[in-house]
Amino acid sequence: MEAPSPTKPNDPTKPSNTSTTLSLEAGPAQASPLRKMFAVASIAAGIQFGWALQLSLLTPYVQLLGVPHAAASFIWLCGPISGLVVQPIVGYYSDHCTSRFGRRRPFILGGALAVAVAVFLIGYAADIGYAAGDDISKTTRPRAVGVFVIGFWILDVANNMLQGPCRAFLADLAAGDQRKTRIANGFFSFFMAVGNVLGYAAGSYKGLHKMFPFTETKACDVFCANLKSCFFFSILLLLFLATVALLYVKDKQVEARALDDATQPSCFFQLFGALKELKRPMWMLMLVTAVNWVGWFPYFLFDTDWMGREVYGGQVGEDAYANGVRVGSLGLMVNAVVLGFMSLAVEPLGKMVGGVKRLWAIVNFILAIGFGMTVVITKVAEHQRKMNPAAVGHPSEGVVVGSMVFFGVLGVPLAITFSVPFALASIYCSASGAGQGLSLGVLNLAIVVPQMVVSTLSGPWDALFGGGNLPAFMVGAAAAALSAIMAIVLLPTPKPADEAKASSMMAGGFH
Repeated sequence: MEAPSPTKPNDPTKPSNTSTTLSLEAGPAQASPLRKMFAVASIAAGIQFGWALQLSLLTPYVQLLGVPHAAASFIWLCGPISGLVVQPIVGYYSDHCTSRFGRRRPFILGGALAVAVAVFLIGYAADIGYAAGDDISKTTRPRAVGVFVIGFWILDVANNMLQGPCRAFLADLAAGDQRKTRIANGFFSFFMAVGNVLGYAAGSYKGLHKMFPFTETKACDVFCANLKSCFFFSILLLLFLATVALLYVKDKQVEARALDDATQPSCFFQLFGALKELKRPMWMLMLVTAVNWVGWFPYFLFDTDWMGREVYGGQVGEDAYANGVRVGSLGLMVNAVVLGFMSLAVEPLGKMVGGVKRLWAIVNFILAIGFGMTVVITKVAEHQRKMNPAAVGHPSEGVVVGSMVFFGVLGVPLAITFSVPFALASIYCSASGAGQGLSLGVLNLAIVVPQMVVSTLSGPWDALFGGGNLPAFMVGAAAAALSAIMAIVLLPTPKPADEAKASSMMAGGFH
């Protein structure tokens, strides 16, 4: 999940406590043309293309390398940890960067190059492991797993290096113009949706490796070769978009007048110091958000694995499992399309149901019902395979359609989750006089901490019930329903005028 940069030098709501006094070379900043914001926002498509591949293919792939299902979730600890640690650091130092290339461009370029390195390590993990001595006849390939884990962690760190500075660059280009800020956020959200759709579509196509025949090797089967091919497209798209944006859009250099660093708090002291300033509404929002993300994260971890195992009845390495994963990627593409359209309807829907707080509660009940659908779909698919063993890898049309409906339905609450908590945080912080940037950074704690808990416990929890994905989904259903009740009971109701302003300004996303 992307966290806002913890400090913004030009934020009038923030105290002047940063370690460096910053001033632009050329006097008061003026908003840049929309075409430049469009170019910078387009980088989001390259970022999300790779992230969509992570969500849809990497849990199945790491199991193909021999990591058991119960341990696969531990790999995903890197996401929340890097979000908790890397984003504040990158945000802080990009705010204070005095490079002649500007504040944001060095971080965006470094992040793009790091993504390329990470994707190469992930795609070629099986080949590198085999060259280093892995026995491909054995279930577990420890050297390949080691290379994969290194690449996976680099990829998550690199994504965090990219997304925060990209959003900050857009804010710099808008120069405080609220209309252009809204438009820039709209551009960014649009390209995130484009990247998601392209990434999930690529993951669902089983013949992509034929465009790169060299990807299929002795150590890398068709599933692995398709993964490589998808990541090749991811690298090319991201590097192309980043290169165009960074060459076309200039980033103003900032002059620094150094102050005594020893007397200034670090970004983490500023971030955690904000906890002392929070009022009760923000604490309640953090509590509801944390419970809500306990519901969401099992879905992000195991959605395509559920399709391969429970719906298609396959085991890792079998064609039935691979087919289920590909259809699951198609379902995630449907989810992304619904998410994109629903993102445009958040504000009017909030007005229809009596406020965004009530809207968030309603869609969390929908999320709980959606998780309940997985039990029905799984039991029907299992019954079909019991009655006809040939149904393994070939579920009925009704089961496949039901699965697509599940993915589509969850696009509705996901759109609300990616916007309403940030809007409410903006409202509650404004009402209490707290700084927006740090308070939203604190909200990120309520997102990444539950992700770490779920990553640590979901695999062993599933193993207690036979190793499937339904136990984690049922925990998700309970957490979603509980967060809906908590939202209604605990959260203050914002004023309509505040809702309208915050809804148009705030946008988030899982990362």
